[in-house]
Amino acid sequence: MTQELHPSHRSDIRLAVACPMANEGHNASRFVTAVLEHCAGFRSAAFFAVLDRATTDNTRQILETLAASEPRLRVVWAPENRCVVDAYVRGYREALQSGADWILEIDAGFSHQPSDIPRFFETMAQGYECVFGSRFMPSGRMTDGSLKRYVISRGGTVLSNLLLGTRLSDMTSGFELFSRQALESLLERGIQSRAHFFQTEIKTYCRNLRIAEVPIHYHAPSPRLGSSALKDSFRQLWRLFRLRLKGEL
Repeated sequence: MTQELHPSHRSDIRLAVACPMANEGHNASRFVTAVLEHCAGFRSAAFFAVLDRATTDNTRQILETLAASEPRLRVVWAPENRCVVDAYVRGYREALQSGADWILEIDAGFSHQPSDIPRFFETMAQGYECVFGSRFMPSGRMTDGSLKRYVISRGGTVLSNLLLGTRLSDMTSGFELFSRQALESLLERGIQSRAHFFQTEIKTYCRNLRIAEVPIHYHAPSPRLGSSALKDSFRQLWRLFRLRLKGEL
């Protein structure tokens, strides 16, 4: 069992933020600054901005300029990434290699609100191993998104809980905080999904850990959710369901 860490011990904790970024030049600096404002009081804090060939604007140049005056910002160029999951995993690995005790995952572009970050730290300090953001629990919300995206997210949560035996109010969202041990265990097991379902896959693997949810405000989600991502979701859901039937989850 993970030793409980109270807020008064924050000064002993090394924090890392993993954040894939693409074509965020218009607000990249403002977002990084806003996130880091909520990461004070730790022994150390580092923001890993992961960029790859999906970035076609000046985001990389803007962040490298900011990093020259903000030592907590690390710009990670990963041209070998083949999908969004690769970007997240690269961020996880960079965070672990930095020696972080807690790893916060957040999406750029203010779709996730930096002002929600303190809830994660306050909850994690109660002794949890993973804290997940939820749009659908009381006080959580999802605004300026399409009805299609809402239905898919809600439906995906209901179906995943039914088939996988999980009990979270939001199985498809990102914005998560992991202990070092929990994240290392996830990466050791391996993430097979190649699209957005990887968030559900992660939550499923964490089902036997000490986990909690906190409400988040998810603003203006990307409308892009192609047929290939949906096919990957159903394929991976069926794979996890079979593992559950075999008692391997």
